[in-house]
Amino acid sequence: MIEQVRFNSQNQDGFSSILLLTILLAVGLVFFLRAASKDRTTVIDVISPLPPLEVLNGITIWLEKRGWKNDGGDANSQVLRFNGSVSSSVGLAVFLSVLGGLGSCCLGLVLIQLFPTWGWWPLLLAIVGAPIAGLVYRSKATRIECFELKLLNSTDNSGSKLRVRAHRDEIIAMELDLSQTLQLSSDGSLMA
Repeated sequence: MIEQVRFNSQNQDGFSSILLLTILLAVGLVFFLRAASKDRTTVIDVISPLPPLEVLNGITIWLEKRGWKNDGGDANSQVLRFNGSVSSSVGLAVFLSVLGGLGSCCLGLVLIQLFPTWGWWPLLLAIVGAPIAGLVYRSKATRIECFELKLLNSTDNSGSKLRVRAHRDEIIAMELDLSQTLQLSSDGSLMA
């Protein structure tokens, strides 16, 4: 009889530690969701030996080809703004839904082991957890982004210097795509 009580006590301790690990995994999923939908807007200075009008026209054409819409700007402060709609990744939303469902199911299994009187009801957590993870990601990742160009110098003889404020991936793509045609270069901090 004493052996039976000792075994049940050790079994409960084991399931309690598994419950703790399952909760830690849920916390990890929450932080992954936050990181996946985080705003990654960066400001960087870009230079080119070409005249400012040529550089701005080249960047404008490149942005419009990529689906950005010209939102005007401010002539006094020499700023051009472009807006673009960023959608969430369907594949990542499905992946996060599967992870949320599996994690919720695991939590349900642990709760069934800890509280056998609850029956099979804790397994219904999988029905709740699966769509919530995907929906949270989709709602946070879908947004309107801004691409802002500010001309720092306006003289044609010394080349062009621009301050770009945009998503870091767009700045990297711009630098890679236009480094040859417009001779754009930056300090290289985003490429490292």
